[in-house]
Amino acid sequence: MPTVTKQDVLSALKSCYDPEIPVNIVDLGLIYTVKFDPVELPEQDKQDVTVDMTLTSQGCPEHVNISAQVKSRLEQLPGIRNATVHVVWTPAWTPERLSPDARKQLGIE
Repeated sequence: MPTVTKQDVLSALKSCYDPEIPVNIVDLGLIYTVKFDPVELPEQDKQDVTVDMTLTSQGCPEHVNISAQVKSRLEQLPGIRNATVHVVWTPAWTPERLSPDARKQLGIE
């Protein structure tokens, strides 16, 4: 079974959205780190993955839903056993983290 890569994780997370912003969480720059932990059992060729992410504001009422959506989406990937999602507030999110695609979608040039 092929190993899941960071790119696979980011591609999968492009289907997750903050309901208040019509841009996916990857292009918003909300994903800070993706870390893989191989499972020690030889018959298990699945990995555990931990994602550190933030939200556009600390008062975001959707933070529980968004992190649950991220966990669920990652655990649907073949090769992922468990996903852990940490919502972190440092460094704080700023609009500079927006991808060029997100800037275009939001009309920010």
